[in-house]
Amino acid sequence: MVEIKTPEQIAKMREAGLVVAAIHAATRKVAVPGATTKDLDDAARKVLAEHGAKSNFLGYGGFPATICTSVNDVVVHGIPSTDTVLQDGDIISIDCGAIIDGWHGDAAYTAFVGSGHSAELVELSRVTEESMWAGIAAVAKGNRLVDISKAIEGYIRRQPRPSSGKYGIVEDYGGHGIGSQMHMDPHLLNYVDRKRGRGPKLVPGFCIAIEPMVNLGTAKTHVLDDDWTVKSNDGSWSSHWEHSVALTEDGPLVLTAPDGGKAKLAELGITAAPDPIA
Repeated sequence: MVEIKTPEQIAKMREAGLVVAAIHAATRKVAVPGATTKDLDDAARKVLAEHGAKSNFLGYGGFPATICTSVNDVVVHGIPSTDTVLQDGDIISIDCGAIIDGWHGDAAYTAFVGSGHSAELVELSRVTEESMWAGIAAVAKGNRLVDISKAIEGYIRRQPRPSSGKYGIVEDYGGHGIGSQMHMDPHLLNYVDRKRGRGPKLVPGFCIAIEPMVNLGTAKTHVLDDDWTVKSNDGSWSSHWEHSVALTEDGPLVLTAPDGGKAKLAELGITAAPDPIA
């Protein structure tokens, strides 16, 4: 069953989303050559403490850290460690969340460590991020869940192909409902599977975490022996972008974007909903 939120509940989720945005800002500063992924986790913990928020990652299913740090060919769920030292030319996807008064926020981004990244890696991250925004733009009254999936996949498939032949849209992981829990119904595919039908109708109060994961090669993945770290099967590098989004009576509100998604949605011809806590 899909949890429909009241405006007051969406406002609480916006508070949590702004904490997530603050974690993103803090970890970007730390994601430099020579830093460990544990350094990024420490930065996230500090932000949570400063805002009186709780981590929704730490302890989730036994996860041992505050954020996920996925480097290069790690697609998602990388565990921060003092043993993982960032190198010049790496890419890292940082996924994190926060809880305020029982309401959740969740978002991810891909960062470039140092310099010297190939044009294909830069394009991989751009395509993944823009496909997320295409999905966000489809969060509109009267649409259905599949319209978000269609927008994400459609954007990716319209892009020029990389030298590997095509972008691998990861199939084993996707977006999800969010609200009083971090992961809720419905599950959001980043591609269209006709067997799943059209999914629920999008109505005001519907909240969803939209998170495409795209590999510069195969879409296939495997989980390491730690039962968390997910890698691409062919060693191709991966990008992961995510925002939590609420549909309101006035349109979409990007809960985890500092400006609520106003600037980017305007580029796409869409007016973002007013910020409930501005």
